[in-house]
Amino acid sequence: MSDLRITEAFLYMDYLCFRALCCKGPPPARPEYDLVCIGLTGSGKTSLLSKLCSESPENVVSTTGFSIKAVPFQNAILNVKELGGADNIRKYWSRYYQGSQGVIFVLDSASSEDDLETARNELHSALQHPQLCTLPFLILANHQDKPAARSVQEVCLINVTTLCLVFVLMLPHWNLKTCL
Repeated sequence: MSDLRITEAFLYMDYLCFRALCCKGPPPARPEYDLVCIGLTGSGKTSLLSKLCSESPENVVSTTGFSIKAVPFQNAILNVKELGGADNIRKYWSRYYQGSQGVIFVLDSASSEDDLETARNELHSALQHPQLCTLPFLILANHQDKPAARSVQEVCLINVTTLCLVFVLMLPHWNLKTCL
């Protein structure tokens, strides 16, 4: 056997051993889900996504248009379209709904009564939209660490009980959670 053949054989054996011990092939593909994240300015959408992506909280800048973040989890990847919450941007939210598989609505639970009313109206508008009305909704009552924060029960009364019964029947999959 020639030296070249012996070298090739050893290299191939080294490769097989390396693959068997270290790599075991490529990792399995994780399913990806497209979500839309909406809420008024200052509700904490950007901070929430930055925290989920393990980014520094000092570098958080309020979103003026929209941003897309891939949030990795062990068994899935969430591609989240975060839409800015300013008055002049909310009218364009519906342009980004297409293809969404779920909705995250972030609410500042410590905001003023006027802001809560605006948030309620925006939530109801999103619930009525044909591209979102059948999707799962997660409503996050953010800023629970602030003294003026409302409890989950208070937020639930403000935002959910005022929904028309028809919309509640159309939307059986919603959940309200608190976060800091």
